[in-house]
Amino acid sequence: MRRIATLVFVLTGIFLLPAPRAVERYGSNSGAGPQANDSVPHDIDPGSRSRLPLITRQDLNEQGKKAFDAAAAQSPTGRPEGVAAIRLHRSGVDVRWDSPVGRRLTELAIISTAREHDQPYEWSLHEMEAVSVGLEPEIVDIVRHRKPLTGVGEKEAAIIQFARELGHHKVSSATYARALKLLGKTNLVDVLDLMAQYSGTAVNLTAANQWMPPQMKQFLPLPFTMPDDILPDSRSRIPVVNPDARPPPPPTPGQPASTGLYRRTLAPPPTGPGSMARFAAGLESLQSSQGRALMALAVLVTAREHNQQYAWTMNEPAAREHGLDPAVIDVVRLRKPLTGLREKEAALIQFGRELFGNHYVTAKTYARAREAFGQRDLSDFVVGILAPNTREATLLTAFDQHLPAERAAQLPIP
Repeated sequence: MRRIATLVFVLTGIFLLPAPRAVERYGSNSGAGPQANDSVPHDIDPGSRSRLPLITRQDLNEQGKKAFDAAAAQSPTGRPEGVAAIRLHRSGVDVRWDSPVGRRLTELAIISTAREHDQPYEWSLHEMEAVSVGLEPEIVDIVRHRKPLTGVGEKEAAIIQFARELGHHKVSSATYARALKLLGKTNLVDVLDLMAQYSGTAVNLTAANQWMPPQMKQFLPLPFTMPDDILPDSRSRIPVVNPDARPPPPPTPGQPASTGLYRRTLAPPPTGPGSMARFAAGLESLQSSQGRALMALAVLVTAREHNQQYAWTMNEPAAREHGLDPAVIDVVRLRKPLTGLREKEAALIQFGRELFGNHYVTAKTYARAREAFGQRDLSDFVVGILAPNTREATLLTAFDQHLPAERAAQLPIP
């Protein structure tokens, strides 16, 4: 797991290249043309191009300065940008356990995220946890059934509304301003990064079709029937492989490891979000077996299905440089049919469309992807690219990260 986490950070450097000439040369083949990027909403800071103010190195403590230097070293411009710049505004605490907003609200943020991802395993475990730390069952039911927020406390309503809008991949200025006023900048960044983290966890769980153990109840009403292709021991699509021999997952970058009596995993072994990681070998292995073009395709599929303009436009030039066919890029960009594509490309795109668009992957689509890539590489695609890029897309959307003024938007978004 530690090796995977390190390589995810490297992956950002691989695919986020500035290359303004490449954007002009490789403009969309769709005929729609690049979108103008010369106007931004009123709540966008002109320096950061996001809803957060530009942060400088001297604004940070020693821990923050180290994060700033690491982000600057990975950036082609020599300064933190995008998600790296957003994360510099975090407090540095382990948000789930130590945030000043309290566990009642952090668990609300987690179940609100699970709800928007239709993720039954994540929801069920954290519903029990939320109630145990004081979240009222009435509020849990409002989230569960997507009821109106009438009568809900201001902070609770702000968190739930933010999660609902993130589920639609666009957060209004009014919703952001309300949450900022109620929580403050640092707490808001922390809570939204927690939501982003659990969005990535939901991707792992949904891809693996993780079910609750048979003796535990599933509490989330789903708009679909979960595919019945689980194994009896893991309760997922992934066989159990030495679950007790794996080290604990690494801490979130920039945050301390979770230790202590009440800092424990909720997942009853051998189930849980580590299921996809049991077969993952790391991105170096994936690059060796599948190549950078397919890895870049996974990045673009994630950006497209999240309607994430910044992630798409900043990554498209690198995808082309790594050999991804422009025609395949346009299939993803415009959500065209997959007829005529090579099997691996088609399998990966279909997998991503179902995972992100439907919040479940059919047994047929999963079997097709496993046949195309093998379980090890499929796990690496999910754990190493689809999940972490989901986390980044969530943060970019939450803070409405805009492209640099000189960059032409390449993704047609209404």
